[in-house]
Amino acid sequence: MFGKMWKAFLAQVNKLANFFWQADPIAQMQLEYDNAVEQLKEGRRGLEQYRALVERVTRQVKNNEHREQELTAQVKAYLKTGDRESAGKFAVELKSIQAELAENRSQLELHEKSYDNNVKKIKRATEKLSDVRAKIQKYDAELKMSEAEAEVAQLAQNFNFDVTTDFGELETVINERIDLNHAKTRVAADLSEEGIAEIEAEERMQKAMADDLLTQFEVEMGLKTSDTAGVKEEAKSIGAENEPTAEQKESALGEFEKEIGS
Repeated sequence: MFGKMWKAFLAQVNKLANFFWQADPIAQMQLEYDNAVEQLKEGRRGLEQYRALVERVTRQVKNNEHREQELTAQVKAYLKTGDRESAGKFAVELKSIQAELAENRSQLELHEKSYDNNVKKIKRATEKLSDVRAKIQKYDAELKMSEAEAEVAQLAQNFNFDVTTDFGELETVINERIDLNHAKTRVAADLSEEGIAEIEAEERMQKAMADDLLTQFEVEMGLKTSDTAGVKEEAKSIGAENEPTAEQKESALGEFEKEIGS
């Protein structure tokens, strides 16, 4: 039972880990790159320490070679003087130095070879890290570009001014408001023109009535005939019924001339 619970717990933990792992793959790659860089730095520091060991062995080899040369010269010098005892003592020391020199040379060769191999590995790792960094930048750019393209594609679809889309509905509302504004403007203009037309019609009617009355008055006064005045037949009949006498015409004409003269 506890085993099953533990497995179920591990499964959930693994699920959560996978979620965070896949949430931002570029960040995960960057983290791996940073860890590799830190490891490379540690390897470089270790390589520096190892190189110090190689330098120490190199120095020992040089000291052994120098001591070998000194002992060889001393042995030869004592042999020339015939002091074999002293020459033998230095010969024994020379033999020991030569053995130590051979051992140090062997160690130096191994250390140099190991150092060179590690240098190659670190150089190779550095090159790979450069490639990884370039890939991270490339993948980051491609991922952002693909996300941008997806967003643009989605926006392009949403920007379709179809009546079934939000933009289409908004376009309809805007057009309705534009039509309403145009209608208000047209109604205001029509109402304004209607008022002016009525006023002008009334003025024309009044002017026409005044002209008719004046014409009738002129006809009645004898200033104009019915033919020159253009009075209608109805007006003639009315005027005929009330046709003034010659004395009335002469009197009215005299009064009118006085008014004109005054």
